Amino acid sequence: MAKVKMKSNRSAKKRFKVTAKGKIKRWKSGGSHYNTKKEPKRKRRLRKATYVKENMIEHVRALLRV
Repeated sequence: MAKVKMKSNRSAKKRFKVTAKGKIKRWKSGGSHYNTKKEPKRKRRLRKATYVKENMIEHVRALLRV
C-alpha cells in the first residue's frame, strides 16, 4: 500500500511565498480597510511585503511543507 502524502496548509500557501534564495515572504496586515483614519505614510508601508522573522521560519516551513 502506498504512503499518503502530507498536504500543505492551503491558507499558508495563499499568505506566504518562498523566494529563490529560500526566504519566506509575507504581506503586512491591516492595510485593507478602515484606511481613512490611517496616515498616508503608514498606508504606503503596509503596501510593501516583508520577510518572516527568524523565530517563525520553522513554523511557517512546516505549514508549507518546504
